[in-house]
Amino acid sequence: MLHLRRAVARARRQGSRAELARALKGLGELERWLPGDAALQHYGEAVGIYRELDEPLELAHTVRHLGDIHNDRRRPKLAEPCYHEALALYRRYGQSQPGHFANAVRVLAVLKEEAGEMEEATRLWREAHDLYASVGEPMGVAESAAWLALLAHRQGDAQPSREWLRKASVAAEASRHADSLKWVSKVRAMLEGAR
Repeated sequence: MLHLRRAVARARRQGSRAELARALKGLGELERWLPGDAALQHYGEAVGIYRELDEPLELAHTVRHLGDIHNDRRRPKLAEPCYHEALALYRRYGQSQPGHFANAVRVLAVLKEEAGEMEEATRLWREAHDLYASVGEPMGVAESAAWLALLAHRQGDAQPSREWLRKASVAAEASRHADSLKWVSKVRAMLEGAR
């Protein structure tokens, strides 16, 4: 963390705004799990710099992480505008970065599901699924398909629920990632237990 604090101080002295924003993001990411609001302050300053520099994709990525920090601190009303802004920027400028675009859709889908907005959550999870599939990201495909299986089940749509669960299983197996396999297994158990 000390090297990032030094990088922030050096960038301030030299007047390098882009370098300062990068160092602030790095410092904010390290401080993200610490108590206090230092991470929010550093990410907030980086967002302001990227607005000045007119770097929409860097702004999208940074404002999304600012939303994540608010969300980590159980402040969904502060996180949601960040997620909407990031998503709007990715929709306008981020077609060349479908992985980052998918991640921005994903975090808003999670937020909407937690708020009980199932229709909007379903729409967003479908979009995330399609974006992850377009870049061949099996972990993202598995997670989004599993969520879609759960959401379809909650709406009483048994056939779509089974089909999404099948897609989630295939993607989780392809990923060979323990977390994906565990998540899909957990969703399968939830769905089977609810029958």
